[in-house]
Amino acid sequence: MTFTRIFILFTILVLLVLSNGLFVVDETQQVVITRFGKPQGEAILDPGVHFKWPFVDRTHFFDKRFLEWDGASDQATTADKRFIWVDTFARWRIADPKLFLQRLSDERAAQTRLDDIIDGATKRSVAQHDLVELVRSSNREVQPDLTLPESERLSELAEIHRGRQEIMQEILKNSADGARDLGIEIIDVRFKSIDYVDEVRQNVYARMVAERQRIAARFLSEGQGESARIIGEKERELKSIQSEAYRQSQELIGKADGEATTIYAKAYNRDPEFYKFLKTMETYEQTMDKESTVILSTESDFFKFLNNIRGR
Repeated sequence: MTFTRIFILFTILVLLVLSNGLFVVDETQQVVITRFGKPQGEAILDPGVHFKWPFVDRTHFFDKRFLEWDGASDQATTADKRFIWVDTFARWRIADPKLFLQRLSDERAAQTRLDDIIDGATKRSVAQHDLVELVRSSNREVQPDLTLPESERLSELAEIHRGRQEIMQEILKNSADGARDLGIEIIDVRFKSIDYVDEVRQNVYARMVAERQRIAARFLSEGQGESARIIGEKERELKSIQSEAYRQSQELIGKADGEATTIYAKAYNRDPEFYKFLKTMETYEQTMDKESTVILSTESDFFKFLNNIRGR
């Protein structure tokens, strides 16, 4: 009975030793072993089962993959005195687990230090370059934005010397230099967004609206000018047509009057007395109505004509 108890106790002790001395490293992990707080040997990078001194050594597991850093949007000032919000993100990894453990101990502390390192490098680089270099990568031909004020359009068309890609590489280099002493390798740094601060954005929007209104007023003025030109041409052509029609009508009237005069002349030559009588009758018809009273001289042609009719 005593032997059995000893065997059971020995077995339990062996299991405790093995459970505390053996550990498994995943392919995504790297491990640093410390003994009384001091790192022992090199970091374990190979996946599989590994051994440590039980109850004495302690294992610290770190991620071996690329990790994400997503910074908060922060205010910065460009070299041309533009106040902007800059939002960046980065990819990093734990390159030296032992140094990382000694300086930071865990990923949470690393994220905090990266906030200082990358944000600081970003602000320094932004302050050394104009806004146009932060948003453009080359001197390719661009179509100017007519909604922007003239000064803004000239800035857009300005020649750049570095460009967005080179500035991001500059931030990456400066950040990597600052993170190397922490056992961190920064793989990449990118701009997520660049925008004006709220006060400047409102001013830009106001200038864009004013510029749009100015363009609309110019188009409206050009349209009104074109409308006036078309109306003027229409009226000129209308007057020309009316003048030509009046000329033609006067020519026709003149020809008709000439023909009438010729006919009258022929009629007068054939029977002058009858023609004279006929014209007299037409005159009376045009000047008298039913209510008119006519006083005729005994020497008048009309009286003589009426007297002759009466005698018949």
